[in-house]
Amino acid sequence: MLVKWIRCTVVDRRGFERGQRKWAGLLGEPGFRGQGGGWSRGRPSVAHVFAFWESRAFYDSFMARSHDRLATTQAGTFKDAQVRLFDYRFDVKTGFEPRFTDSDLVRVALCRVHEERAEHFTLMQEKVWNPAMAGSPGMIRGMFGEAPGHEFLVLSMWRSLAEHGKYRAERIERLALRAQTEADVAALTGDIVELEPTWTV
Repeated sequence: MLVKWIRCTVVDRRGFERGQRKWAGLLGEPGFRGQGGGWSRGRPSVAHVFAFWESRAFYDSFMARSHDRLATTQAGTFKDAQVRLFDYRFDVKTGFEPRFTDSDLVRVALCRVHEERAEHFTLMQEKVWNPAMAGSPGMIRGMFGEAPGHEFLVLSMWRSLAEHGKYRAERIERLALRAQTEADVAALTGDIVELEPTWTV
């Protein structure tokens, strides 16, 4: 599965949201698995969109054929778009599927990892972070993806901000020590995204 993450700064909120609803046109596309997104909690003008495709081939075919037609409705409503593609590696918890209807919140983390530590980082994700997140009440599902250049995406869906807050407060420092995260990670950026139901495809 291929994961596309788009982050942009919105300059015309109403126009952007109107355009976002037009992406419902993705539904008939071969290989399309689902899309959702919303607004950054920390920076209200920043929007995040996550799209899932069965494979790179299906995605490339869509980009060549239909993408521009769907995208024109949002032209001029945002700036500073950053687009990243990741290959799905494994679930966080079990049974990941690109469904956004049962969750209010997405936590997204982008980790750039030292080359020689990439294998260790992936192993720690499986052995330390995954069980901790999977055991947290309110964490619904998640996935771990990889991009060229030792970049990794950790995406988790949560029932509510309060549930995610509990997990953070109790666990993060202890887990980071156990996983030797500081030694693995060269740079870490992330966000908490409040999902907009009308953006879900």
